[in-house]
Amino acid sequence: MNELMCIEEQTDRKQIIQPVEFSRVYDSGFKVDDAYRAGLPDLQNGPSSLIVGAHARIEHVGISNFRMPIQYRRRGGGTIELETSITGTVSLEADRKGINMSRVMRSFYSYSEHLFSFDVMCAAIDSYKQDLGSFDARLMMRFSFPTTVTSLRSGLTGWQYYEIALEMADKDGRRLRAIHLDYIYSSTCPCSLELSEHARLERRQLATPHSQRSIARISVELREDDNGPLWFEDLIDMARRAVPTETQVMVKREDEQAFAELNAANPIFVEDAVRAFAAELLAEPRVRDFRIIASHQESLHSHDAIAVLCEGSTFASSSFDPAAFHSMLRS
Repeated sequence: MNELMCIEEQTDRKQIIQPVEFSRVYDSGFKVDDAYRAGLPDLQNGPSSLIVGAHARIEHVGISNFRMPIQYRRRGGGTIELETSITGTVSLEADRKGINMSRVMRSFYSYSEHLFSFDVMCAAIDSYKQDLGSFDARLMMRFSFPTTVTSLRSGLTGWQYYEIALEMADKDGRRLRAIHLDYIYSSTCPCSLELSEHARLERRQLATPHSQRSIARISVELREDDNGPLWFEDLIDMARRAVPTETQVMVKREDEQAFAELNAANPIFVEDAVRAFAAELLAEPRVRDFRIIASHQESLHSHDAIAVLCEGSTFASSSFDPAAFHSMLRS
């Protein structure tokens, strides 16, 4: 179907309305040359007079959750390819209308075939900062990292998945390199454990302490020195040492009994949990600043028990993200 547009032509005697036909058929054979490309409108690079609203600096503008497969190294050797969700942003000065967001993606795609390293992230972030003429920039890569774990007594093995995010940020000439890890564990309430034992001993009443699935979001800033890389598996091992009651994958009856014993041997309040994680991180020379957010998703109460512990200024904040704890829920 043709669409008509009316064009007015002025003659000496009267106005003549002439219809102009537009094609509604996609032209798959049309080729774009340099002259045509140069004439395409580009509103985002327009003058500051096109800015809507306040002429204010924007801290982050870019794209979120574009996905691609990335190769990562394993501590024990070899590599693994994981689907990765990528967020890339830059700062925008007050006198600039906007950015061409596709340049963020194109910059990262040019490094997508490289084996992951923070050096690759550095190159990608430098590339799109230069392309977009920005001073500050940020890059985050999120993925699920699988490792095999062995059951407590039966010897069965299964895959445990860890939500990990890698972050690099340039701000005011300083470059941040950070790893964020979600570690899921069981927390048995020490108070409930003592009350249950009291009922057994004093009244011969069978009682069970309450425990619940819990999650710690551990964020660490990496030092730039010669202490070697901090592997994903290293950070997972630190979390396991701090709180050994990690949720299990493959479980037989003897494993379930062992897990009950393990929980009884390691009852923990949320305050204890963040301090236990902190003790491990403070002893790690490859870690500078860190933050631990813990949520014990209570089975006794209709609310959760939460705690936040920060070391250094990197992750410290006087304001909470309203969705910070909700994002840690696990179905």
